[in-house]
Amino acid sequence: MLQKKKTIKRNSNIFHFGLLILTLFLCFSCSHKKPYESYHPFEKGNWPRFDIVKFEIPVSKTDGSYDIVLFARLTPQFSYESLNFNMIMNTPSGEERIRDYEMKVRSKTGDLVIDCKQGICEGSVVLKEGLTISKPGKLIIELENLIPRLEAEGISGIGIRVIESGK
Repeated sequence: MLQKKKTIKRNSNIFHFGLLILTLFLCFSCSHKKPYESYHPFEKGNWPRFDIVKFEIPVSKTDGSYDIVLFARLTPQFSYESLNFNMIMNTPSGEERIRDYEMKVRSKTGDLVIDCKQGICEGSVVLKEGLTISKPGKLIIELENLIPRLEAEGISGIGIRVIESGK
């Protein structure tokens, strides 16, 4: 009889320990936030030269730093070495940042240097690393195509990801 009680108590302890581990796992896995993402598709797969794409990102949390990443989905018809664009970023507190960027797409020999799956290639470039936002509101990002053609062919769309920074 004593042996049976010890076995029941040991099984009960194992059950409670397993339940504790499961609870901790769920708490930590649920607290990891997914990045904010917004995507702007181009209907004909072309980004017109003077078409400025505007992203308005709601900001409510101001106690951290963020990495702002542009991602572009391209087709093999994109024949340029890089996707060149201008970014204007306005923070909710009124700070403005302006900069030209170059996202490498092809090597000098014409080979793609970005990841491709099923005819769609995705490349990315960090626009701002470790951005701290001091005031809630809207983070506004405007992007302008700088490829010197009326339309840049082979661009399915562009998007913005906001990821909590590791800094």
